[in-house]
Amino acid sequence: KPTVRLKEEATDITDEEFDELCFEFGLELDEITSEKDIISKEKGEEKAKGASDVVLYKIDVPANRYDLLCLEGLVRGLQVFKERINLPRFEKIIPAEGEGQRLIITEQTAQIRPHAVAAILRNITFTKDRYDSFIDLQEKLHQNICRKRALVAIGTHDLDTITGPFTFTAKAPSEIKFKPLNQSQEYSASQIMDLYRTDSHLRHYLHLIENKPRYPVIYDSNGVVLSMPPIINGDHTKISLNTRNVFIECTGTDITKAKIVLDIIVTMFSEYCEKPYTETPSSLAKLLTRMCLKSHVTGNGNHLEIEIPPTRADVIHACDIVEDAAIAYGYNNIQMVIPKTYAIANQLPLNKLTELLRLDLAAAGFTEALTFALCSQEDIADKLGTDISATNAVHIANPKTAEFQVARTTLLPGLLKTIAANRKMPLPLKLFEISDIVVKDPNTDVGARNYRHLCAIYYNKSPGFEIIHGLLDRVMQVLEVPPSEENGYTIKAAEGSAFFPGRCAEVFAKGQSIGKLGVIHPDVITKFELTMPCSVLEINIEPFV
Repeated sequence: KPTVRLKEEATDITDEEFDELCFEFGLELDEITSEKDIISKEKGEEKAKGASDVVLYKIDVPANRYDLLCLEGLVRGLQVFKERINLPRFEKIIPAEGEGQRLIITEQTAQIRPHAVAAILRNITFTKDRYDSFIDLQEKLHQNICRKRALVAIGTHDLDTITGPFTFTAKAPSEIKFKPLNQSQEYSASQIMDLYRTDSHLRHYLHLIENKPRYPVIYDSNGVVLSMPPIINGDHTKISLNTRNVFIECTGTDITKAKIVLDIIVTMFSEYCEKPYTETPSSLAKLLTRMCLKSHVTGNGNHLEIEIPPTRADVIHACDIVEDAAIAYGYNNIQMVIPKTYAIANQLPLNKLTELLRLDLAAAGFTEALTFALCSQEDIADKLGTDISATNAVHIANPKTAEFQVARTTLLPGLLKTIAANRKMPLPLKLFEISDIVVKDPNTDVGARNYRHLCAIYYNKSPGFEIIHGLLDRVMQVLEVPPSEENGYTIKAAEGSAFFPGRCAEVFAKGQSIGKLGVIHPDVITKFELTMPCSVLEINIEPFV
């Protein structure tokens, strides 16, 4: 969510008009605020004294529009959309003989970060605002398409302080020594890792290479270190407001994304170069040109030739072009007509069954709950008396919080936490949920499979097992499954880590085990911060579709 800074006196449209413009362009104006207002809300008015009153427009940008992640790209896109400026055409400059630069990639990088691409912005002019935007764009790209530098890491350097050709290689940590950005002395690579282990920003990237036998590093022809990607640049090549020529290198594990990132940085800031936008009669054509897709009619007038600029990495199919044409035309301007073909939509059988069961469970006196599909490892393992390895759970890579580490393998923890949050409500508490659970499945193309589960819980001063058992009978009754071992359903004594010994039964139907019901174990109740006994039923309803 980039923050666009515009001074009040610099704009000739009202906030309402700007909001409407963003909507027409496919964006959403999230908030109009200022740094002073933000600090005042978070820390109080006393802390906000002296903060900037410059108006900030917070705009939600689609995840695939990397060209709108900085002020330059956003303003340029809106200006072209409003036909106030012509669509820029980006061109690559072929340097004069002897002035070209090379980035040599050695085989030592193959097992760490095998790819690297580079470009040069020549004769650029930085101001404080342009410089800040240049750095901010790199950080947004690092957090977005670069996946926190795991796929791509960006390095920008003052070309006039170094001499090509440049070499991207990998060496043992003890062999790498340089002065990191904004430091006063040289450190070895190992010392640099220790130095930034407590850094609030850089410590999050150390794991990407710290256990590797070799660290990636970029040198110039004189042995000057440009950077040790993806951790830190060298201080020798840092750019400033006086920098005239910027050497940009993108290293990573994904060559396609590295090229996209390089294109975005170069095209966004080439307008500040001495020669802007030079880089290392149909209404539809006019609409597409407004969306930064240069178009013209070809052939007999029924075809369009469209030029995709390097800023539009999101265009990968003709559908993307049609979408942009619709945005430029205006969705509100499209006339509603009856389709030429008729098709009657049907509800998915599983969803139809789910809706019918929800009505019957509500009629039985149970209240529906909708809980998170993600939970902590403790919720589905430790708190239920089992090991996480036995749950076959799908784990989330780099989870943001401890509450969202895995996809749930059972609906029970969600309902227990719902009861814990509503302990002040009058007893009994009778809740149910019919939603998907997720387990690993190597036989599917995505490596996981969803199952639609029904879970109901009864919480009172007494366990109420007979009530949960009665609910199971009612569910089977509405499903027209008789109590029979051959063609119906039956329950058999069983054991479960989450259930009280001797108070658990397994439910069989359609020739297979579909779930369990029973009285929850006191240890489980205590771990979910509850004090009363409860009974639960959880079954898979997919066999009844």
